[in-house]
Amino acid sequence: MIMPKWPRAIAIALGLMVAPPGTLASAAHAAPACIGPASDLWVTITVDRVRNSRGLVTATLYPDDAKRFLVKNGSLYVASTPATAGQTRFCLFVPRAGNYAVAIYHDEDSSGSINRGGLFGIPSEAVGFSNNPTILFGPPSLRSVLVKVERSNQALTINLKKF
Repeated sequence: MIMPKWPRAIAIALGLMVAPPGTLASAAHAAPACIGPASDLWVTITVDRVRNSRGLVTATLYPDDAKRFLVKNGSLYVASTPATAGQTRFCLFVPRAGNYAVAIYHDEDSSGSINRGGLFGIPSEAVGFSNNPTILFGPPSLRSVLVKVERSNQALTINLKKF
């Protein structure tokens, strides 16, 4: 549908975007800073202990499948947002209601991959996981980081840790 210039400008100014039926309700409820493939369901994430505002905070969403957790190409997707010192807040789209794991890292150099160092390939950039599990001798188990997402705007706080 083509609208005359003025009514369209007024609609845009009022935030009433011209959209296909059924999409306005979803758009009206979605937070503007969501990352990842768009869907009608999202979680709001606060990442605590962000050391500085350099680079990106990168989130990886994993399904409830131990064979896919923390393996190359095992995630549903990876998405990033600019880092903000102290806390970085954003929302993360999820495909549908269910159980998911969220892994976060502070990509300070915006390289698009987590930097590792030392003999054992320990991450040299700060990392965190949903449910904030204790990490002593390696990565956490999928079971310890799974979060049940049942509705939009559920809040998760993830604390970054540097090893």
